[in-house]
Amino acid sequence: MPSPSKSLVLFTTCLAVFIAQLDTSVVNLALKHIGASLEASVSELQWVIDAYNLFYASFLLTAGILGDRFGHRTTLIAGFVLFGAGSLLCGVAPEVWSLIAGRAITGFGAAFVIPASLAILSSAYPDHKERANAIGVWASCNGLAWVFGPAAGGLVVDYLSWRGIFLVIVPVSILGCFLGLRYISESFGGRKRGLDPAGQILAVLALGGLSFGFIEAPHRGWTSLPIASALAVAVLATLAFLIVEWRVKDPLVPGFLFRKIRFPSALLVAIAMTFAMYATMFLLPLYLQSVRHNTAFLTGIQMLPMSISFFFVSRASGKLAVRFGPRAMMAAGTFAMGAGVFLLSLLDTEISMSNLALIESGMVLIGLGLGLNTGPVVSVAVSAAPESHAGTASGILNTARIVGATLGVAILGAIYAAKAGQSAAGPAEIVEGFRYAMWGAVASELMGTLIALFFIRGNALERDG
Repeated sequence: MPSPSKSLVLFTTCLAVFIAQLDTSVVNLALKHIGASLEASVSELQWVIDAYNLFYASFLLTAGILGDRFGHRTTLIAGFVLFGAGSLLCGVAPEVWSLIAGRAITGFGAAFVIPASLAILSSAYPDHKERANAIGVWASCNGLAWVFGPAAGGLVVDYLSWRGIFLVIVPVSILGCFLGLRYISESFGGRKRGLDPAGQILAVLALGGLSFGFIEAPHRGWTSLPIASALAVAVLATLAFLIVEWRVKDPLVPGFLFRKIRFPSALLVAIAMTFAMYATMFLLPLYLQSVRHNTAFLTGIQMLPMSISFFFVSRASGKLAVRFGPRAMMAAGTFAMGAGVFLLSLLDTEISMSNLALIESGMVLIGLGLGLNTGPVVSVAVSAAPESHAGTASGILNTARIVGATLGVAILGAIYAAKAGQSAAGPAEIVEGFRYAMWGAVASELMGTLIALFFIRGNALERDG
């Protein structure tokens, strides 16, 4: 059993992931209301989601270095402050681009709190079995946010305002600051690594250019100058990033972490997992509210089986990973998620019990798969690095997860928009766009399954170094 001090550390780090996931889950439910209130198009709603994801993914690597260099507790507190400030801006935003700016700030805050919380857990739980169990609890807080968020958030959206879902995060962020200062001891990485400003700028340009290209292409045109320029910038920035990382003294992505296949394999599984999952959570509420005419609350209730299955399975994922190994857990998790998304691809325009059964079955399978996979994929990636680079490794892992999320919303959202259009569409067009996007999500999850089966080997929970 963990000591009382360890339990307080675990609670505080869990609060960080809880508010980050709560913000995401509730915003998905509010998209239709935000669109109506601020007269936002599909692409602007994609930016509401991806502004958060873009800044989260782009700055995670630097945040990991800052945590190793200046202290994981310090970066955790800074993240809570940014998260609260960004949520406040979202709550009072007068138009859609102010909301998007607030979402960018909260994503910046999440880039600090998530890797710092994982590094703090890695330091507090040196034994690999205890660490796996602690990370399983940490991962289950994603599920707790999904359980709490849909019901409570749906009520806030329906009966108060979509703005309330952001404003409620502000006092929670303040609580996180207090708990971090009171109960967490400062911890550092080993060698104090230097920053990599060139790599950081190129990472933002690469992911930002790719996101802009896919989000804006459906209504600007794939051959238009802005889209062609954005995609060209993304390609050139990616190539330049690889060159810079090879030559710089202290790269954002240390090459030695990739010497053993389990680390890059865990990253690819994480990308495949979130590519499908975040796109599904972006598009499914639009289907439920536009085709089935659900309220935000009813939408949250119908998505609740995913949250419940995720919560209970991820809570036990640490023990299951120790017993069955991360390879089996990760392969089974991505396969179950793919099966759940496939069921959603079968939905049509009818408001029928058969369609409701498909929705609920799909939600259970997605939650089951996410719960099986999240803890082990984090444990494999963090354990593949020496303790001196725990913050860096967790930053790279979470970057992979949110890169997958960012690209999933951008690419599969673009597929949806190409069929359904940018503004109010009929049920048939919405269903067609949704179906094509879900097929892409299924392919992503199956790719993750194959990677886990073929490339996760040995006792992948033992720490290297």
